[in-house]
Amino acid sequence: MRLRTDPPDLTTRVRAARQAHGLSQEELAKRIGVTRQAIIAIENGRYVPNTLVALRLAHVLECRVDELFSLQDAEASVRLWDPSPPRSRRLVMAKVRGQLIGHSPAVSRPFFEGFPSADGLWVEEKSQAQLLVPLEQIENTGLIMGCDPSLSILSAHLARHGSHLRLACISACSLTALEAVSRGGVHIAGSHLRDAGLGDCNLAQAKKALSTFGGLVVTLASWEQGFVVLRGNPRKIRSVEDLTRKNIRFVNREIGAGTRQALDSLLKTAGISGKQVAGYDRIVQGHFVTAMAVTSGAADVGISLRAVAHAFDLDFVPLTDVRFDLVVPQDHISHPVVAALLDMLQSRQLKADLSALPGYDVSQTGRVQTRFSGSQD
Repeated sequence: MRLRTDPPDLTTRVRAARQAHGLSQEELAKRIGVTRQAIIAIENGRYVPNTLVALRLAHVLECRVDELFSLQDAEASVRLWDPSPPRSRRLVMAKVRGQLIGHSPAVSRPFFEGFPSADGLWVEEKSQAQLLVPLEQIENTGLIMGCDPSLSILSAHLARHGSHLRLACISACSLTALEAVSRGGVHIAGSHLRDAGLGDCNLAQAKKALSTFGGLVVTLASWEQGFVVLRGNPRKIRSVEDLTRKNIRFVNREIGAGTRQALDSLLKTAGISGKQVAGYDRIVQGHFVTAMAVTSGAADVGISLRAVAHAFDLDFVPLTDVRFDLVVPQDHISHPVVAALLDMLQSRQLKADLSALPGYDVSQTGRVQTRFSGSQD
């Protein structure tokens, strides 16, 4: 599949080169004899410097002119992550292992979290995508996939950390996220899957996802997971046994979601079959959608986070504590966005922000749970 930019744009790498030399925009401007505003315009691709300015930039930054500036190709290879026709023309894009990847934003999220800006528009009749942002911006984008609503907080803190870096969040259940990171669709996967194989949360599935490149599992946060019900809990739902009552309407998560896995474990322990739960096969995708189903009266109960229940003014019945980990392939650790994010996990400001969410525990935030070697090591 092809990516089209119309018209071809100039790709500039001046910002990266300047930062590598430890120069401010004002210092660089003085050394080449232009204004700071000119440097800003050059770095943002709004101003094409003349030959003399370009040569001075290359001299100060100790590189060739063609290492600082190049024409964007009119067409470049792009891989649609979902091979089926995209549900939206709008694409969120990043470069993963040297290849441009295009994700169609989930249609369920915008109703609650706002529409994410698009990096490109898919043109079905031409099997092409038209780029809406400079290629440099896509190269400075990291993709993270997972279901924790706090991923948007990560993105906001990263934007404060470095204005040229961007973390794009793709909503998906844990198993889908791990499959994506394994197959080169994203840089980081978020997971909260319990496992028996390695005796700890997330590790068995993470080891499988990292089997080729190796990598690390680092904790974002832990949170309380439980039933979300209307204020006052009018149906008096306290345990999984209550889900079998004939007047209870449940709403479930998709196969591959850590929430569904936790439910199945509780049902198994209680000796209850999914067929005994009205709504076990009624599927919604995401913690917010679960809460919305209860708020609207479409369901009496679902399983989500305490923080989500609080956001929707619902009551919460705790069931389990969950550790949400980030799974990072070894070859992505040096990506500028991933490297900045891993550093940021130690930030007091981020931890304070996350801990202010009801039910969130940041005592292990930033802790590397394990490292796996891969077949390419």
